[in-house]
Amino acid sequence: MTSAAQLLMREKFETCLSVIRQASLQILPLLTIKASEGKDPQWFFQQLEQARLALGSWMAVAKRLNLNDAEISHFTLLLRHLQQLVPQYESGQEVSHNQLIAALRFVSYLELVRAKQPLLGYSTEIENNDNSQQHKATRQMRALELMLKGLVDQSYASQSQLVHKLKKQFGADCVRRWLKNGERGDVLSGMRFSELALMVVDKKEYANHYAGLFQHSSHLSLLIDQRKTLQTFLNDVREIRNDLVQQQPLTSVQLTLLDSYYQESSDTIQRAFDEGRTKVNPAMLLAADDSQLQAWLMQAQKKYQATGRDTEEVRDAIERPELRNTKRKQDSGETLLMLMWCVAGVAVISAAIFGMYFLSDVTNKPAAAKNTPFKVTMIDSLPETESAREKLADIGITWDEGNLRSAIERGDTTVVRLFMQGGMNWKIYFTETALAGDYRDALNTLLQYRSQMDEDRPCRRMIRTMSQAMHDGQSLTSLRKQFLKTFCSAPDAIKRQKEELERALLRKAAGQKRQDGAKDQGIQAEVVSPDEARIQQAIYSAMRS
Repeated sequence: MTSAAQLLMREKFETCLSVIRQASLQILPLLTIKASEGKDPQWFFQQLEQARLALGSWMAVAKRLNLNDAEISHFTLLLRHLQQLVPQYESGQEVSHNQLIAALRFVSYLELVRAKQPLLGYSTEIENNDNSQQHKATRQMRALELMLKGLVDQSYASQSQLVHKLKKQFGADCVRRWLKNGERGDVLSGMRFSELALMVVDKKEYANHYAGLFQHSSHLSLLIDQRKTLQTFLNDVREIRNDLVQQQPLTSVQLTLLDSYYQESSDTIQRAFDEGRTKVNPAMLLAADDSQLQAWLMQAQKKYQATGRDTEEVRDAIERPELRNTKRKQDSGETLLMLMWCVAGVAVISAAIFGMYFLSDVTNKPAAAKNTPFKVTMIDSLPETESAREKLADIGITWDEGNLRSAIERGDTTVVRLFMQGGMNWKIYFTETALAGDYRDALNTLLQYRSQMDEDRPCRRMIRTMSQAMHDGQSLTSLRKQFLKTFCSAPDAIKRQKEELERALLRKAAGQKRQDGAKDQGIQAEVVSPDEARIQQAIYSAMRS
């Protein structure tokens, strides 16, 4: 029997699909694509690809929708993720929580697209929106924020120890600001939500204090990495919180997303509390009376008036103050160096030209040609780093890792190459979307700059991602094989994959044995899928080639 929760989840999901179909019929005509009927997310993504080919680039698509480079990249990334989770859907089939969240996240972004492009007027309402739901959202937001605060608090023996650690991590100036904006003796209460969330999802902090709370949970599985999933959810919550604190009514999509994020985050902590593994009790935090809720909201609004909208994304890691200062000095030094090179280049070129004319007047001997290399040498010796960064700036792209990732995901070879020439490091997981789309030129460019790949232990993640892609019907392309060969050819990695292959073969043999036994007894046999062993064998062969 289908549960009431599953029925409700299915209803919301099907409403999301209906919204996406309606939106596609208004978006595609703006991109020169004619469509008489909206279909599933996979069809919508294919139509967007056609629009990209027709218009010449993703930037041309973005311009039609009044989106910038980062926004069109995020838009296509969310749609790609949704169509991967839901390649096909028939009305009435069961829906997972991850599928619903992926659909909600894309519909939420459709709200942004509609706000950016006045020609769009589709509706994104997925359920009735009343004051009781707004009140529930405020209660969940408070509980979620206090839950994060409680997790950080219990990780340190005292407030003074926490303050000392924060000064090392963020710098004394940040800590003074937090103490000024927060409650007396509570440094965390002065943080913005993005800063508080960063204290939990930072790679080192998460590994040292919080990974144990989440690692055995089935929640936070939207992405491969639980920490990355939590980071993504909290960043979305940050945007919803901004609207809530500014007393803007939340849309039905925001309400449903917040409810899903709260469940995903709090259920695991609640279980840990019930088992005595943490002192943070989400149920108690949620059961706040109206006076407590109003006090929290007033404090949040006071902080908003003092610091403004929380526009800082929840980052992957805390950036130490000395590293920030080093980067600033490096950027200033590089700018000064570029100016010096330009001035010197102009001076030398002028001198060379003057010398050529002077020598040509004095004598007809070809000695003037000997001066020519000076001109060429000085132009060529202009630092490649500065030249590449200048070109990126000229086309409106800032020197930022997020912009590199966006360029890789949309297969923009020119931008990727400029980032590589400029010395930007990259990570294997940036390429997951590009590998799925088989963006050969952009990926081959990255392989040419393989020494700039600085992701720690990328092999296991890459194998998991490729295995899942192959399970979903994608092929092990030549580029995927090349990436495996390039980054997973270490003996330890090959040994691990060999062991994984052997386990897959054993599972296949055991399944076949059970199937044969069932046939002998005249019982309906479970079909044994050879896919897992085949996939692991293909990956193992690519790594060894």
